[in-house]
Amino acid sequence: MSSGSEDDKPLAKVNGHASAPTISKADDRAMDAADSKVHMAPVGVSIRNGPVDQDRMDIDSSVSGQAKRKSRASIDQSINYKDDSSDDEAPLIAAKKANIEKEAAKEAKSIRAGTKAKKPAAKKAVKDESSDDEPLAKPTKRQVNGTAAKKTNGVKKEESDSDVPIAKRAKKAPAAKPAAKPAAKAATKAAPKGKVAAVKKSVKEESKDITDEDDEEEEYKWWEESAKKEDDSIKWTTLEHNGVIFPEDYQRLPKDVKLLYDGTPVELDIEAEEAATFFGFMLNSTVNVENPTFQKNFFRDFKEILDRTGGAKDKNGKKVDIKEFEKLDFSQLWAYKDAQTKAKNARSSAEKKAEKAERDKRDAPYLYCKWDGRKEKVGNPRVEIPGLFRGRGDHPKTGCIKKRVLPEQITINIGKEAKVPEPPAGHKWKAVQHDNKATWLAMWQENINGHYKYVMLAANSTVKGKADFKKFEKARELKKYIDRIRADYTKDLKSEVMADRQRATAMYLIDKFALRAGNEKDTENEAETVGCCSLKYEHVTLREPNTVIFDFLGKDSIRFYNEFTVDRQVFKNLKMFKKPPKEDGDDIFDRLTTTQLNKHLSSYMPGLTAKVFRTYNASYTMSKLLQELKVTNATVHEKVKLYNDCNRQVAILCNHKRTVGASHEQQMKKLVEQIKGLRYQKWRTKMMMLDLDPKLKKKKGAAYFELDEDLTEEWVKSHQEFLVEDQKAKINKKFEKDNEKRIADGEKPLPASELKERLKAASELEAKFKKENKTKKVEAEGKGPSVEKLEAALLKLDQRIQTLELQSADREGNKEVALGTSKINYIDPRLTVVFSAKFNVPIEKFFSKTLREKFKWAIESVGNDSTWEF
Repeated sequence: MSSGSEDDKPLAKVNGHASAPTISKADDRAMDAADSKVHMAPVGVSIRNGPVDQDRMDIDSSVSGQAKRKSRASIDQSINYKDDSSDDEAPLIAAKKANIEKEAAKEAKSIRAGTKAKKPAAKKAVKDESSDDEPLAKPTKRQVNGTAAKKTNGVKKEESDSDVPIAKRAKKAPAAKPAAKPAAKAATKAAPKGKVAAVKKSVKEESKDITDEDDEEEEYKWWEESAKKEDDSIKWTTLEHNGVIFPEDYQRLPKDVKLLYDGTPVELDIEAEEAATFFGFMLNSTVNVENPTFQKNFFRDFKEILDRTGGAKDKNGKKVDIKEFEKLDFSQLWAYKDAQTKAKNARSSAEKKAEKAERDKRDAPYLYCKWDGRKEKVGNPRVEIPGLFRGRGDHPKTGCIKKRVLPEQITINIGKEAKVPEPPAGHKWKAVQHDNKATWLAMWQENINGHYKYVMLAANSTVKGKADFKKFEKARELKKYIDRIRADYTKDLKSEVMADRQRATAMYLIDKFALRAGNEKDTENEAETVGCCSLKYEHVTLREPNTVIFDFLGKDSIRFYNEFTVDRQVFKNLKMFKKPPKEDGDDIFDRLTTTQLNKHLSSYMPGLTAKVFRTYNASYTMSKLLQELKVTNATVHEKVKLYNDCNRQVAILCNHKRTVGASHEQQMKKLVEQIKGLRYQKWRTKMMMLDLDPKLKKKKGAAYFELDEDLTEEWVKSHQEFLVEDQKAKINKKFEKDNEKRIADGEKPLPASELKERLKAASELEAKFKKENKTKKVEAEGKGPSVEKLEAALLKLDQRIQTLELQSADREGNKEVALGTSKINYIDPRLTVVFSAKFNVPIEKFFSKTLREKFKWAIESVGNDSTWEF
């Protein structure tokens, strides 16, 4: 416990009031006396989860107003950019090549001697060689980040590694590897036919490009290596990559599409016109374009561009002075954008596939790098496109113009021996460095908040996987110290030193309620977001006897509103920290900073910070919830819902909230309609049974064959029309796909008469429904219908209905909670793997393909071991 020097002195404050350095015993006695007169609620209970008031739109998202927000859990996509360099990421462990090469040489020698080896030596040797010799794909001219190999009169010129572009270079093999090729030849001569085939196949695979997914056998399973102490500061020894992908240049609008000011079409410089399209192309996003702050910030930046580029002019060249935002008319810009979007969507499937293939080919060289000789996926090598900044919640800079990033702003990080990617013609990089203590490949500073953006490796890369593993292992390690930490801060809640008492109170709130620690910010340039250590007087409301109400903007401007019951001593302390002369704007914890708190925590455990508490509490809570589950005779869908219910409790603990999406209500209506449709299908199936055996009406009772009350006659006719139109749409789509395939194969497309013939099925269905409505009977369908078959069909329909009802309840429960954030970032993925193994639920039900790749280390390290514990 600290008692003394700096912490018990008032911190320097500007326009605020500081707490006294010590607490008098008289103050404590007065509060203790008051305790006997109050009745307290149970400690640690959340009384209310208030409404969330924030805008969940993606930070720095695309200009297009039609871009749908994807769940942040759902780094279902690779991590695009990172705003902070990750100094604590786990270092890469070098592969144990020496042992592999030794084993290969031994096996080769064995084969040459005519003895039977355990494994084909040649295959092993070639395998070791291929991972280092595979070149990166050649860049395209448009992206100009690669160069051609040097040639002299048709004869290949010998070059050093630094002279050869990555796209053409094969990495130099280690000294032990040349012996592998002779071994392969010897194996071919001496080995049986099966082994010869294996060697040939291995040699053939050696020539594949690095972008081909052919190196599954060579996967670096770092999690299988024995733990050992390493130099955390060194992240790589060799690094090669092809740079970044720049967005395409802006294409000017057609001459008949203009921005109007006070009804007058205006001519703009290309930069100003592009800025106008940023706003005009998102007129459908009313949440943004009707926001006064969004409008004000855009218009200020737009005016600055106009002033710098010569302003606006009418068709006669006369200057038009743009002074008022309200007189701007973007309707022609939006109409053009809307027409372009519709035309793009109307293209055939073949055209879309061809465009995608061309784009994939163009981008391929930038999607992978060579990190310590291993092929690693890059998260997102694309430089951000210019547009309008949106931010989240009530961000003060929403609507500001994000400028186009130029090569002169970008720093490249690459190995010393690697070929530096060439910038676009006429440009140069800001800098090129060879920092092997950094894990980013490229970096630039954006103009809105001054944040640095980084091109990092993908979420499933070795370095990211090790960082995740290290993070969760550190949280697990906290278990050894948590009891002592809690005992100490509980004791310090009554400390006579104000700094110690404030620190103990903050630790209590961070530990019990998963509050973020918070960091100091320049509020003139960033949103006014706070955490525990930076709480202001107005953010905390106290209600006797022990209820604390928090209301503030947290990370990403997401509103944190919650009412908690706390320990009485904590309540007394907060009351003391708000004691006059403190007022709005003053710090609650005026003698504590995040840095001081983390320094204190590190005295318990190396590397312990307040952030680790969130990971620990989220994972520990999830672990306990999963252990308490009683799962008996549950279906897979029921088990998934039980897991999601536990995940939801953790998300609420961490305040991972979201606004109800605009499409939520529509999605729920669609689910309701699907359930009603299945119930209607059940009724038709029962009527078919009655058609086969009329005596069933007496056996099962008339009520069994009645239509559900909410399936009215009007709804039935509407649903029948939907089924007919749906069948027509499917027939048309199938016909189009068949023709596309025939054309691609060089065959003649099917005639229109074929489509007409196929559509007869929909007409027959329509006629059948009309007959059923008239006769109130349903004829049995299918080949060899029987009552037994129809009863089996009813059981399947019941299962489908139950599944949809579970999905509906789950979706409704998650409408204001973001499960993905906690599942991806705070809950140890091994807990999910254990649940999957223990209750026999496919891991695909919890992790998407991207997450399965990201957490492969967790899936394979736990395997089917359902006994693993956090």
